[in-house]
Amino acid sequence: MTQITNIAAYKFVSLDNLEERRLAMLAQTQVNALKGTMLLTPEGINLFLAGTQANIDLFLDWLRADPAFVDLEAKFSLSQDVPFKKMLVKIKREIIRMNHPTIRPESGRARAVNAQTAARWITDGHDDAGRPVVLLDTRNDFEVDAGTFVGAINWNLTKFTEFPQALLDHKDELVGKTVISFCTGGIRCEKAALFMGEVGVENVYQLDGGILKYFEETGGIGYQGNCFVFDERRAVDAALAPQPLV
Repeated sequence: MTQITNIAAYKFVSLDNLEERRLAMLAQTQVNALKGTMLLTPEGINLFLAGTQANIDLFLDWLRADPAFVDLEAKFSLSQDVPFKKMLVKIKREIIRMNHPTIRPESGRARAVNAQTAARWITDGHDDAGRPVVLLDTRNDFEVDAGTFVGAINWNLTKFTEFPQALLDHKDELVGKTVISFCTGGIRCEKAALFMGEVGVENVYQLDGGILKYFEETGGIGYQGNCFVFDERRAVDAALAPQPLV
């Protein structure tokens, strides 16, 4: 049986001609027999696609020929079946809604910590400057239920638009600490880290590539449980293998 390649990718970049782009991307995914979801917004792109490795590669080559996406990075995992029923390309206002238009990652990314460095800090309990490290889960409560980092801060969000107020309510608890914000693939924790910097939280990093990249590069050091994903797999373990929700 041919294994299915799954990719997740996003990029914050100003986009115009969204309907023209939508039609071109839909046509290209159909040519390559891909299924999944792609979001196009004025602030960038977010995609989850599944298909054969060869067809995924062909699509990525086509997409990266566009100067807007030339450096688009994707996270890969495998499954026995395609975890999507159809192919959808949608136009939205934001990649992930936060209701804070001043937060524009394209204008300047939040500082990021790579998976290997994060794993070392998590193991040591402090960063390279000796500050205590705390992990801040920016996902919704039902996602956290599937798994999270041991000891991570969880504000029991039901939607991401609740994050800014939750941060303001708990801001003082982060003083003097190095904060690593994390999420599934990097989008929410990137916006979260920028917002934290805007309101004066110091020593903030986003986990580059999110949990999925962390699993791919470290095997999940310090993480307990699985990672909820928004497709028919429902969750993946630290080896990026599909797992049932419990």
